[in-house]
Amino acid sequence: MAALSRLSRKVLSSSLSRPSLIALRGLSTDAAKVAATANATDRLKWDYRGQRKIIPLGQWVPKIAVDAYVAPNVVLAGQVTVYDGSSVWNGSVLRGDLNKITIGFCSNVQERCVLHAAWSSPTGLPAETSIERFVTIGAYSLLRSCTIEPECIIGQRSILMEGSLVETHSILEAGSIVPPGRRIPTGELWAGNPARYVRTLTHEEILEIPKLAVAINDLSKSHFSEFLPYSTVYLEVEKLKKSLGISI
Repeated sequence: MAALSRLSRKVLSSSLSRPSLIALRGLSTDAAKVAATANATDRLKWDYRGQRKIIPLGQWVPKIAVDAYVAPNVVLAGQVTVYDGSSVWNGSVLRGDLNKITIGFCSNVQERCVLHAAWSSPTGLPAETSIERFVTIGAYSLLRSCTIEPECIIGQRSILMEGSLVETHSILEAGSIVPPGRRIPTGELWAGNPARYVRTLTHEEILEIPKLAVAINDLSKSHFSEFLPYSTVYLEVEKLKKSLGISI
């Protein structure tokens, strides 16, 4: 029995010769290389499918001030202007393909807001979306062809329709809906669906409105410092020029 087992081992060792083992190893190595190449290709395709922050439309190119903070996954398209000290936070979309959208000095558009502007307003008022200075737009809000004067607060998940006007030193509570052409007078608190007058703001509440905008501006600076204002692609260009012997 022992002799039979030794004979069978010799037959197996001779059948699996060294060249065949090398061939098997080569096949496994090639398969690993193909898998790695496929994964790398998928990663490259995914990178190229990434979202674009700035989308020019014809002759219109979004304009961003040097000290304005625009989060990496924000979309600015067409006639959009973001002025000094303002901030547009993660996931927001500002689509100025039909008319102008303006974010004034030290104003902020918080997470996942959608701003759009129509060709024209049915009320005859300006169809562009204008947000003036020291304005706070709460997260998940929708603004379309409306005007917000300086030092106002728009609560989270609010909707402002075409031709609506929020005058200075006013507050709109969270979840409010302002119908087309509705005007919110200065110094008042409005809320509801549709938005209705609640009460007149106190002097202390009016003073807190610009302070909130300044506080969010200060917070945006810590986020802004995490991103370079320009890309580092110029370093790769300099390396390429040196390798080709081109003077920099």
